[in-house]
Amino acid sequence: MRVAIIGQAAFGEAVLHRLQDDGVTIAGVAAPEPDGNGRSDPLWSASEANGIPRVSTTSLKEPGGLVKWKEFEADFCLMAFVSEFLPDEVFTQPTHGTAQYHPSLLPLHRGKSAINWAIINGDKETGLSVFWPDKGIDTGPILLQKRCEIAPDDTVGSLYFNHLFPMGVDAMSEAVSLVSAGEAPRTEQGHADATFEPGCRDQHAEIHWHRPAQVVYDLIRGCDPRPGAWTLFNEERLRFFDCRLTEEQRPGMPGQVLGIDDEGFSIRLNGGVLRVGRVQHTGKSKLPAGEWASQVGLTTGFRFR
Repeated sequence: MRVAIIGQAAFGEAVLHRLQDDGVTIAGVAAPEPDGNGRSDPLWSASEANGIPRVSTTSLKEPGGLVKWKEFEADFCLMAFVSEFLPDEVFTQPTHGTAQYHPSLLPLHRGKSAINWAIINGDKETGLSVFWPDKGIDTGPILLQKRCEIAPDDTVGSLYFNHLFPMGVDAMSEAVSLVSAGEAPRTEQGHADATFEPGCRDQHAEIHWHRPAQVVYDLIRGCDPRPGAWTLFNEERLRFFDCRLTEEQRPGMPGQVLGIDDEGFSIRLNGGVLRVGRVQHTGKSKLPAGEWASQVGLTTGFRFR
């Protein structure tokens, strides 16, 4: 079976290599073209290195790109991390259609920031779905799903790279096998139970220190590494990363700095203490929190508001 891949980044590259290891014939690849600064997307580079026909993802919205897409003569297509809306003709051209990876247990957490919102909302479990895209946003029938735990200290980065990324590569391989064997399900989603969230941006990432400690911690974890949960310091945004929550009860007000050392600093929360590992001030690089505190003269007793 000839399989085409639409994707990008390390995940798209990993899916390509996995299918090659499986002995699957790669009909062609759609990925972001190299930019003018010489940076090349990993999937684009891998397809180029392997002599695989390729087309830019953006060009699939144009007649010329669709012509090239049809020339791949794919039997099946996988969407491995696609952030653009594409014409229906792209999905329907392959003989057996197209399946897409989504990092949530659909119909929960439809939308582009599914991993962020699962953590921000305090979910204890998530997973991934491989589904058949339709005209809606993440609304198509399910081909397969995989589940995983969200650990208490998981961030978006750790949950993705330790679980949803490798599980997703396996799931894409399994999807190809099911389609090839004529055994791929098309199970309708339970639309009545669906949730949809917008892309997680700065407007969602502000820390409100009066809120319960677990809610604050879930926000910080769910915005790490992007967009970075933030508070104001000297009227500029200060973002928090690599944090840990303890249930320690200490006197003070929510948002108050309780202690500072070389490794970081601690902030009193409403029901616990937050240990801050790294921070990023507006327009600057991330720094170890203790180093930043020393640079700006942060003192015990200061209160973030």
